[in-house]
Amino acid sequence: MLGVALAALTLAASGHAAAAERPPIAWDAIPYPAKRKAEMASYSERHYGFRRYGLRNPKVIVQHLTESSTYGPIWSMFARDVADNELHELPGVCSHFVIDQNGKIHQLAPISLMCRHTVGLNWTAIGIEHVGFSPSDVLGRAKVRRASLRLTNWLRCREGISIGNVIGHNESLKSRYHHENVKRLRGQTHDDFPTSSMRKYRAALRKLTC
Repeated sequence: MLGVALAALTLAASGHAAAAERPPIAWDAIPYPAKRKAEMASYSERHYGFRRYGLRNPKVIVQHLTESSTYGPIWSMFARDVADNELHELPGVCSHFVIDQNGKIHQLAPISLMCRHTVGLNWTAIGIEHVGFSPSDVLGRAKVRRASLRLTNWLRCREGISIGNVIGHNESLKSRYHHENVKRLRGQTHDDFPTSSMRKYRAALRKLTC
């Protein structure tokens, strides 16, 4: 009993909640060699004003849609590390996790590394992609919805992230943590997971505990 009490005190002192149960996660790493780390550090310096590739004490979890029907092409796109078609920057885009249409969770990068998934928030955000084209592909499919909520809940409890900072990509500009040094990108966002969908998502997330 004393050990349990001491563990609880340690967690409280750290500011992190007790860990929720970790869902099954398949490790499916994309290449993240020294070259990509250097590119990420340079990106960070341009956009955020500090030079590093590590993700430290993340404060936000961002939900995304892949705009694809299968997982394989997304893994390949994230792995290639080529300049993206939209902003034409390096490193290539990536997210930490991708959830397939059968509910399988793939982890592509350690959460100790930055991934380029949300302009203005990459410095402090964990990215979760969902294979599909609309929020209904997540919220309307029981296996995907359950996997997404379990993963997000585990991450937010593990990292001490509030439910209010679990956002959709479309909500990125409203985040208190949004920061962008490049003027032309200060209003840049995407339309996946708007607030109307994320209200439902966060309501379901509140039913889970740490």
